[in-house]
Amino acid sequence: MSKENKPGTPKDSHYARLRRAHRDQKGVRSAPVPGKQPRRPAIAGDPPADGLVRLYGLHTVRAVLDNPRRSIRRMLVTRNALARLDLAEPLSLPFPAEIVEPRDIDRITGSEAVHQGVLVEAEPLKPKPLSALGDTSLILVLDQVTDPHNVGAIMRSAVAFGAGALVTTARHSPSETGVLAKSASGALEHIDHIEVRNLASALEELNAAGFQTVGLDSAGPAELEETFSGARVALVLGAEGKGLRQKTRETVDALARLDMPGAIHSLNVSNAAAVALYAARAYLKSAG
Repeated sequence: MSKENKPGTPKDSHYARLRRAHRDQKGVRSAPVPGKQPRRPAIAGDPPADGLVRLYGLHTVRAVLDNPRRSIRRMLVTRNALARLDLAEPLSLPFPAEIVEPRDIDRITGSEAVHQGVLVEAEPLKPKPLSALGDTSLILVLDQVTDPHNVGAIMRSAVAFGAGALVTTARHSPSETGVLAKSASGALEHIDHIEVRNLASALEELNAAGFQTVGLDSAGPAELEETFSGARVALVLGAEGKGLRQKTRETVDALARLDMPGAIHSLNVSNAAAVALYAARAYLKSAG
């Protein structure tokens, strides 16, 4: 015989109702509201509403906060991260902000994301057309590099070596995400992202604008340092495994290889980008 139905205790006593309510609050069971669909709980990895992007990590968010082109909708931040970002209390920020526990951000990003206690939801940055390219002397062009970790790392190297823009195709390129932004470690906010529909046509436009377009290829006929010429350089890199597409190989001014005398003759595309950027920057500096 249950305790709630023992002799002398009403079947639906106040005590029994409290016990049921307590079980419901703990998630043991919950009665549905008639005529109302239950709300699906947020799942890590769910995209935010209204086409926003979720960006996280101390370096990433600091750069986002310092970028006047960013429109931030809200922030979730722990007290520790708030101090490390050197921010005043959230109430002084020009957008809604809430102090939370790390696990609250984990529920949104997933426990594997290194969010460092801060997340913002913001409008994505709009890519620019090739016509918006400024007077920079060094740019990077990616031929269907799709891994957001690689693209983010390439952005970081591009900013470090003073490249003025990153050119990608509208298709077969990663969109702006927290993973890409975290890999870029703030660089997403410091480099122009130019998006083109046809890469071969874009390379021809770059040639007309005075850029020497150099495609990196492990089987290139000459070493990269021996290939540079002119006052403007566009480094073109292909996806890992596939490399540059045939049309791209036919369109660039030159194909070149990195000098790798060791037993391994290829690098991760983000590492190759960093080495090539260093070589190109050294050439441009010596060329005056």
